[in-house]
Amino acid sequence: MRTARSLLLLTLAAISLASALAPAPAVASSTGKLEVIGLDDSALGRITDGDTVRLRLTLVEPSGISLPLEFSLGSDGPLVATCAIAAQATACETEPFATLGWYWSGASASGGLTVLARAAGAADILGEATLAIAPRPVVMVHGFSATWEAWANYLGPTGYLAQTGIAGFAVGDGQVPGTMNTGNFAEPARRTNTIAENAAILGEYIAHVKQATDAQVVDLIAHSMGGLISRAYIDRVMTTRDVAQLMMLGSPMAGTDCADLPASLGLYLPATLEIRPSYVRDIFNAQINHRRGVPYHALAGVPILESFKSPCTDVPSDLAVSLSSVTAIPVHASQMPVLHTELNISAQVYDEYVKPLLQTPAGGFADEPDPKAAATAAESQQFSRMFTGHVDAGASAEMTIPIDPGIRVASFALYDTSRSLKVSVTGASGNTIDLSTEKNGLVIVQDPEALIYLGYGFQDPKPGVWRVRLEGSATTPPEGADFALTARFVGGAQLVTRLGTLLPSTGEALALTAGLQLGSEELPLREAVAIIRHPDGTSEKLALAVNGSQAKVSLRPGLAGLYGVDIMASGTAPDGMLIERSAFLAFEAQPEVTRGLPQSVWAGALIVVVLVVGVALVVIRRRSRRV
Repeated sequence: MRTARSLLLLTLAAISLASALAPAPAVASSTGKLEVIGLDDSALGRITDGDTVRLRLTLVEPSGISLPLEFSLGSDGPLVATCAIAAQATACETEPFATLGWYWSGASASGGLTVLARAAGAADILGEATLAIAPRPVVMVHGFSATWEAWANYLGPTGYLAQTGIAGFAVGDGQVPGTMNTGNFAEPARRTNTIAENAAILGEYIAHVKQATDAQVVDLIAHSMGGLISRAYIDRVMTTRDVAQLMMLGSPMAGTDCADLPASLGLYLPATLEIRPSYVRDIFNAQINHRRGVPYHALAGVPILESFKSPCTDVPSDLAVSLSSVTAIPVHASQMPVLHTELNISAQVYDEYVKPLLQTPAGGFADEPDPKAAATAAESQQFSRMFTGHVDAGASAEMTIPIDPGIRVASFALYDTSRSLKVSVTGASGNTIDLSTEKNGLVIVQDPEALIYLGYGFQDPKPGVWRVRLEGSATTPPEGADFALTARFVGGAQLVTRLGTLLPSTGEALALTAGLQLGSEELPLREAVAIIRHPDGTSEKLALAVNGSQAKVSLRPGLAGLYGVDIMASGTAPDGMLIERSAFLAFEAQPEVTRGLPQSVWAGALIVVVLVVGVALVVIRRRSRRV
């Protein structure tokens, strides 16, 4: 018995030792074949960053057990995909995924990239594939009253993008078909495209870029109004995601009041109406809010921090667009002290903001959902009366602007189609003021694509009547110059306006009301008028019926499309002083839905009904005879 027991123990020990020394079941007896598979199921040797692919590993011999696999970029690169080979099977294939950031996560100087396959948690390489890879192309979208030349610093063999090794395309540059129309300073009265029309053109341009570069995805960089156009493309035009990320430079996500100056002259319509705060905040943002997974990045220029130095926006601002407007929708926001007209040309902006985003590595592109938070409603700016007119060469024009008590800041903005008029200001004391950059934030913008020509301001201005004189200069053209002038007020009375609806149907009555308030007190009105700018470019002036502190008029839009409403109201302060304010609204009339069907449709439907009933009666009679 003892001998048998000893033999048994020795046998069990031998079995245990053999099991310990025996190799583990083979999961892969040899190196497999790793392939990168395209959308057309073909094996790829070359891709562009962002292309959608699948990875397939095929072993020479079946795996003895279920084998989870991990795929990475190079030996130390990020994990990009997984799949599992079933027991006794030889291959597995990943789900389709985008290769966003691959170029920046492992491409060599020659543009080559290695993809490795390993068993999960193991070091041994089971498969390897080498790819040629190119960076994603970049499409640039210009803003208001601009052309593709706004991106001159980004384009060409010495441009910012070429120095980074990236192919750049600016809408309208002729590299591929497609040209937007956001206004032409040589023809300011000519109609512009709508945001929707430009978004459709952007879609065609992107499609041609993809075809020319064999890329599936592009990056979008947009300046100013180009950000609104890009958002409209992503929301309304893009069917399959082909934008990796959207980078917006000084884009007015809550509009800009600076647009009210050229709009008051009937210039650059409808573009100037579509970047009004009332349109962007209340109409555009309410409808254009789908992102299709695209991350939104926004850069705000914030060189202007003092309110009296900002002619037509709140602060901080870039002179034309405020920080609060850039960040009015949820975005990945950044700030730099750069003026609006320099955001799209600055080397600092490219090097410190744009380039790092373009070089986002694999794993840095989250599939972002639509934001749950609604766009914020920026505080309405208050403006004096809007003065418009014409100055002949060698002539002058003078405006009187009452500044009521309680106004802490008065900043003036001038739009001059010739960019040549000279300005002099006389304060309430009767003295002519020597305007300076240091004391008054005097700024002159010679860029014809800008929304203002000249701005200046005053901290704690003396109440009373101020006078602004505009005079032709040696550079004023023989035909003279059209101008628009207004002052932005911080403090004092406020003009409160209301439209019954922002999306009425054509023919629908629309109530417009206005009133002046000083704190909680309603001030008696003297007069209120509204200038209505119709979708066909015509305009009309309507007087509001004044009843004490309220003024009202009923509008009835006859055409579908975007309308501008410029309201100017005057009232009396408690001390008897004249108060003048302006407000700038927009609404979009919708085509009236036909409530009744045409007679021909009713007749056709009646014929169909009669035929169906007749056939049914014949069938019933035949069946009854058989019975």
